[in-house]
Amino acid sequence: MVREEVAVSTRTLQWKCVESRTDSKRLYYGRFILAPLMKGQADTIGIAMRRALLGEIEGTCITRVKSEKVPNEYYTIVGIEESVHEILMNLKEIVLRSHLYGTRDASICVRGPRYVTAQDIIPPPSVEIVDTTQHIASLTEPIDLCIELQIERDRGYRMKTPNNYQDGSYPIDAVSMPVRNANHSIHSYGNRNEKQEILFLEIWTNGSLTPKEALHEASRNLIDLFIPFLHAEEQDIVLEDNPNRFTVPLFTFHDRLANIRKNKKGIALKCIFIDQSELPPRTYNCLKRSNIHTLLDLLSNSQEDLMRIEHFRIEDVKQILDILQKHFTIDLPKNKF
Repeated sequence: MVREEVAVSTRTLQWKCVESRTDSKRLYYGRFILAPLMKGQADTIGIAMRRALLGEIEGTCITRVKSEKVPNEYYTIVGIEESVHEILMNLKEIVLRSHLYGTRDASICVRGPRYVTAQDIIPPPSVEIVDTTQHIASLTEPIDLCIELQIERDRGYRMKTPNNYQDGSYPIDAVSMPVRNANHSIHSYGNRNEKQEILFLEIWTNGSLTPKEALHEASRNLIDLFIPFLHAEEQDIVLEDNPNRFTVPLFTFHDRLANIRKNKKGIALKCIFIDQSELPPRTYNCLKRSNIHTLLDLLSNSQEDLMRIEHFRIEDVKQILDILQKHFTIDLPKNKF
């Protein structure tokens, strides 16, 4: 456990982690403060952050299991203590860490008698198992257990549907929620005329990311939601034939770059995030892992810097150069001087 004394500045808005601990491999805790805030601001930020933490953070989990020898979900296999349904519930509880998108395949193929745990899962290179000791099944006889797993990255909770069953393939309720719980509290101080507040945020995660990482991602998601109000020009609403329905044109990455070309000083480069470009998910995640989140971050690197990024290819650099040249008429230097 790490504890730090809280020192509140009365001049500039600051945040700090005042407590951090790891209760288990699947339970991390963090406590943060933000201060000083004017009266009412702490509640506004606390409510928004809690909703973003619980509903906007993406996670990776097992969403489908396939085995040709299993006729239905409630089937019992001779030589295995658990029913198929119990095994599916155990697989649902496995916590995974991954930054890649799309569907990935994994598998389990073992022979009993033995205990089957998460360590027996053969994951793809992009996926890491947080707790390898997590129990899956108990094989009491010398039989083979071979199953295929489907892994996906998403957000929120997705329930399996009755018509989503395939031959020997069974969906699992997808719990893509790395944040287990989030609370906020407020401490007020000062006299009646100059009342100020301190916001306390408590975050519990499942171990696939730290509370500080969850706080950063939730903050980034909230910023993305509000950027259109700051920089988009007001547009007319296009009504359809149905007077009760309407559509609003999207404010795209290209619109922002067009506005920058007209008025480069009017829009800060740090307000344009790379996840709003047409970069493929793999390239975007490589940049994100290197702490390149905005266009300003990207322009502070040279072509040589980008090539040092893990798993980055020359084709990725060329694609980034094409985007910058096409929409911003600038190039990245080959080397840093």
